[in-house]
Amino acid sequence: MNSRLPIVAPELAANWHAELRLGFARDGARTVLRDNRHRGPLRVQKALYPEGEAVCQAIVLHPPSGIAGGDHLAIEVDVAAGARAQLTTPGAGKWYRSAGAEASQTLTLTVAEGATLEWLPQESIVFDGARARMETRVALAADSRFIGWDILCLGRAAAGERFANGRFNLFCRVDRNRRPIWIERGGLAGSDPLLTSPAGWAGATVCGTLLCTFPELPQQAAALLEALRAFAPADGARHGLTALPGILVARYLGDNSEAARLWFAELWKILRPACCGRPAVIPRIWNT
Repeated sequence: MNSRLPIVAPELAANWHAELRLGFARDGARTVLRDNRHRGPLRVQKALYPEGEAVCQAIVLHPPSGIAGGDHLAIEVDVAAGARAQLTTPGAGKWYRSAGAEASQTLTLTVAEGATLEWLPQESIVFDGARARMETRVALAADSRFIGWDILCLGRAAAGERFANGRFNLFCRVDRNRRPIWIERGGLAGSDPLLTSPAGWAGATVCGTLLCTFPELPQQAAALLEALRAFAPADGARHGLTALPGILVARYLGDNSEAARLWFAELWKILRPACCGRPAVIPRIWNT
């Protein structure tokens, strides 16, 4: 089903209130994009199959290319039993300077029994003066599989801009079988001492987190960590890898979003066969 959600008053206002609801289902050996509903400037144009019919790839488009103060984006993804879906984005997300109103993005991912979801967006850039709130919730069944990452850039370092004004708040929660295996919450204001503190960002401008969880992880964690630690970010940035109960975590802290993304991609090449049972096939959109 490909349809438009009902128009309500906020869409007619100066700010964007956009929604995207995607539903993936298994049809024999094929995964299909069963539901594709949107309101406002969030779209998936069509289902893609770059590696055969088993995995359905969707590229999430936000035509305005930036999120301004007062904009609110909501993305809901439902992967039904046995289906395999991969989501990515065509370019960096941008959070613009705000005159005072907060902008937000809410991401809700639900992965049913025996299903697999990969959430592999490109980086998010928070401009100086932005007021942003980003919330991610992942609900996994007892035997579902998930790989996801997030790369956050504070200011536009290439233009000499630092995040000196504004505020951003972050929340991420991953549940397996209705029990939390990862909860992270944080918030920083422009020029917050934590941005320069060794206990915080330590003067860095880019922070990235990769999460991977699948039922066999406890038995494979030691071997995976050994293989993953053979790779380091090309820019020599601070980084870390650890296996917690039920979830593997990789962290990047530096100043180069491309180096962070390329490092995560190298880790993904190792993790994907273990987590998803498939070799890594780089999404073509990353090369455009």
